[in-house]
Amino acid sequence: MKINKYYDSTDLSIEYWDRYLDTLCGNREYQKEAIKNALIYLASKQYNSINDLIRQNHSNNPEIRKRFEHVDEYFKKIQLPHKLSGTIDLATGTGKSFVMFGIAQIMLGLGIVKKVLVLCPSITIEKELKRKFIQLSSDPRLSESIPKQAILKNPRIVDGSVTVVEGDICIENIHAVYERTGSSIEDSFGFKKGFETLVLNDESHHIYNKTTGNDLQSKSIKVWKRFLLDDAYAFNYILGFTGTAYIDNDYFNDVIFRYSLRSAIDKGFTKSIDYVGEDDSSNEDQRFQKIYQNHQKNKIIYRDVRPLTILVTNNINNAKRLETRIVEFLSKEENISEEEIRRTKVITVTSDKVHEHNLIRLENVDDKDETIEWIVSVSMLTEGWDVKNVFQIVPMEERAFNSKLLIAQVLGRGLRLPDLYPNAAKVVIFNHSSWGSKIRGLVDEVLEIELRLVSQVLTSETQERSKYHFNLYNIDYKKTERGVENTSETNTFNYKGYINLESSVSNVKKETIYLNVLGGVSEAEYDIKYRFTPLKAIINKIYSEFQTREWEGVVLKLADSEYTKNNLPPREEIEKLLRRSMERVGIEGDLIDENNKRKIFAAFNTLLRKKNKSIVLERLAQKPYLISTKKRERETLSVGNLRTAGSTVFYTNKYEYEIEDEDILRILNEVLEDEDLLKSSEREINAFDFKTPVDILFTTKEPERKFVEKLVKNDNSKIIDAWLKSTNQNFYSIEYSLTTATGNHTKQSKFNPDFFIKVSKNGIEHIIVVEIKSDKDYSPENKAKYKWACSHFKELNNQLEYHKIDQHYDFHFLSPENYDQFFEYLKNGKLIEGKFISNLDNELNN
Repeated sequence: MKINKYYDSTDLSIEYWDRYLDTLCGNREYQKEAIKNALIYLASKQYNSINDLIRQNHSNNPEIRKRFEHVDEYFKKIQLPHKLSGTIDLATGTGKSFVMFGIAQIMLGLGIVKKVLVLCPSITIEKELKRKFIQLSSDPRLSESIPKQAILKNPRIVDGSVTVVEGDICIENIHAVYERTGSSIEDSFGFKKGFETLVLNDESHHIYNKTTGNDLQSKSIKVWKRFLLDDAYAFNYILGFTGTAYIDNDYFNDVIFRYSLRSAIDKGFTKSIDYVGEDDSSNEDQRFQKIYQNHQKNKIIYRDVRPLTILVTNNINNAKRLETRIVEFLSKEENISEEEIRRTKVITVTSDKVHEHNLIRLENVDDKDETIEWIVSVSMLTEGWDVKNVFQIVPMEERAFNSKLLIAQVLGRGLRLPDLYPNAAKVVIFNHSSWGSKIRGLVDEVLEIELRLVSQVLTSETQERSKYHFNLYNIDYKKTERGVENTSETNTFNYKGYINLESSVSNVKKETIYLNVLGGVSEAEYDIKYRFTPLKAIINKIYSEFQTREWEGVVLKLADSEYTKNNLPPREEIEKLLRRSMERVGIEGDLIDENNKRKIFAAFNTLLRKKNKSIVLERLAQKPYLISTKKRERETLSVGNLRTAGSTVFYTNKYEYEIEDEDILRILNEVLEDEDLLKSSEREINAFDFKTPVDILFTTKEPERKFVEKLVKNDNSKIIDAWLKSTNQNFYSIEYSLTTATGNHTKQSKFNPDFFIKVSKNGIEHIIVVEIKSDKDYSPENKAKYKWACSHFKELNNQLEYHKIDQHYDFHFLSPENYDQFFEYLKNGKLIEGKFISNLDNELNN
């Protein structure tokens, strides 16, 4: 919200404090602006409470009226109503404590308040704030720059253990407020003495976000808001300070000043950020190797300090498990005992008592004589930790990185600039690339990386192309599991030949693509080692299983001999089988990699099962249900994607009438005027040939773009009633089942086909469902999708016929090599007659 900067200067004389602000803030103009904004809001007498500020902004800002049509709706969302309350959003590492101290000193100096109470969520933050405030209050340059007419020049810095008197700045953690025992807070600010007190809340997002813990600190945070609103104190001047002004994904609605993370990075006040865009790691060990190599590279680049890597989990139990895994990994990598690694290299920081001793060590990890390099942490427990040597942060689970609040907190841990590298430092966020566009979109929004276009369905009857909406049908399945006993008295497992292994190498080159917040893209190459197990250990494991597992009534054939439970094969025969298997794929020596080890154990898995029984999943189709194309969710695309090959935005010659959102229209116009964009990035289509009920359309890969270009050609479009490009999820889902590469288990998943094309003939609506792929994409996953989708649409057609619904579905996998045939069959009618089969259809059906 904007503060009105035009006020009666007889009520507030800020200009006398200009020299003081120059001394306090230096060249950080945003700090001065934040302080002045707060002072005008609190002391200019324009506002009696935040309600007045809301009325002013609701009247002047059409964007606010879009979100809250009536001002009363806005009032209901305010956390601290009827007080001069608000939030100042300053990115981590941009000097929040300077702004807080400046506001406190000037409000006391002007005589607006008599005391200042600074609240924070932890003892760690309290100590750091107290150290900074004492340092600033004793700075002679600052003291000399305070105006002569100031009512108070040298505030005393205290905590809640002493009585707080006029002219004091009391810094206390909320735990002391909760506990009350031994605290002077109630005596010093109770009995409505809080009305002449300025309350500054550090890390104020804690006040409004839910706390689920039952420890003392969590209970304290739960009462924070209640304390601020308590009539016994009658606090009126209340400001919050945070670099993560989110309640989950919703931005605070009481922000009176913001200096964003992106702005801080642009100006060089914090480290730059690289985060993972694409990563080809296939397991955690490979990710750990890349993370380790990043860490070692940081030790070379920032050789004058000791770089730190933080690994972030979402809860204490996961932190403990992660500590075990990373210690084991580092022990192997550096050939040091696990005990030594724990003592010298790794600490885990949580609120658990078992980690309590690490909090003291955490405060000093930047010290020259400290040896810690790796920190395992729960996401929200390191705030206020003023450490500058963090150069890599690893969010280990999606749940530690799946909201704007958590992302901002994780990013914030590594932003402070090291004193020895003030102009050329960056932090790498090694997030998991498989978390997908949802996470990346949240990161982009927190970092303010890109403008985004939005594609949404046309809903107004006045929009001519809304007539192209149509209905689809889908079915759900009732699933039951049934155990099937094997009735055969004897099973024979024949291992006369070999086990299918794969060729093995000792190391490979792997790549990770990083995106930089300032728009750059970079690639890093890593030397990844494969982990090996001695062949002898594998043989011993198999033999041990032979001895301990039940396999009655089973015959094992090795070479020319047969073995049973009472006549076990010798180890030599097992080794001969494995040696033959290894020789077949060129593996020499006595070591087996992890993938082949799993294949070997999987080969014996059926033999060694305790029960000769299998589970069959039975599916019973339910009644078809209707899905309107009006239910297709909105889709977004970063404008930056249009600057790289692959992404395209399609729009019509009437787009200015069809796009109702003025911001999206403005962004699209900027895109169309951008001469640096690739030629393939945008396509204008005749509205009469664009028979789809969305305002604009995105494609992100060349095969999709080429297919849409065919759909909108006039000689093809005139055959089509309507069509829709689906979203990647939450519209029309088809279940499929895929056996994993190891053969150990089956993965159940869903996919959303790319296109639905409606063509009518003889009173029947034919829905042609198309999944677009690149040429020759015969992956096992696509084979599974094809198999299950064909079964699904066959069952759907049977159900539609049974329920007398005049709709029929045909499903195809399609790639550019068959586009011409597809559209020719569409025009001559053979497509809806079921006579079209693409090359992908054929290959995936084998």
